[in-house]
Amino acid sequence: MRSALAMLALLLAGQMAQAQEIPELVPRAGDAIRDPDFRVETRQFGLDRRVEMLQWRREGAGYAPVWNAAVIDSNGFDEAHRNPGELPIGGERWWGTDATLSGQPLAPEVLRTLGEWHEFRPSYRSLPANLSATFQPDGDGLSSSENPLDPQIGDLRVTWRELTLPPLQGKVELRDGIWYPLPAAALPPASVAVVEDPLEPAGTDDRVTLHWWLWGVGGLVGVALVTLVTLRRRRGTSAGARR
Repeated sequence: MRSALAMLALLLAGQMAQAQEIPELVPRAGDAIRDPDFRVETRQFGLDRRVEMLQWRREGAGYAPVWNAAVIDSNGFDEAHRNPGELPIGGERWWGTDATLSGQPLAPEVLRTLGEWHEFRPSYRSLPANLSATFQPDGDGLSSSENPLDPQIGDLRVTWRELTLPPLQGKVELRDGIWYPLPAAALPPASVAVVEDPLEPAGTDDRVTLHWWLWGVGGLVGVALVTLVTLRRRRGTSAGARR
């Protein structure tokens, strides 16, 4: 009995080890994406530049300075609280165009529907001279304020976000050699193409087969143990009845 339990434990441990050897398939970004104005770049799937200006906004009977990405209309404000007007440089967004999954291209819809934007602090080593004279690091971005701790109306603040993609198993399907996002309604499993990683070492299929074989053996051992225990109980009951 103990030897059978030990065998079952070893089989289960083998199953877990085999499952951990199979890597989670993830999408791959292509070439770096660059903000052509600030020369900030990311090696993720998209780049987003947000530009805000410190402006006056009416609050109750007075005014308050706020950072805002859109121009706040100051018509009707008193002369001392007029906003500068248009932002000299605006926000912009760039999408990756050569992302792949298992060597096949991802449709732009995958990035737009499944991507996740995250703020990041880029490197400013390639900042053009004219912009490095205007902007200085401020938190995770840049600021045109002479003193970032005391910004003035009309000062600019620039920050960036990069787009990441989660693992895409069960979220995309392969059609005509291109990966597209699955519709919101779940599709039958047969309609989803099987994803295989071209960088996966040879023998992956063998490991998967062995993994399921071990599960089957483990199930058979479990059934055998239950049967063995049941038979022993029945024998014990019959022996007691004969006595």
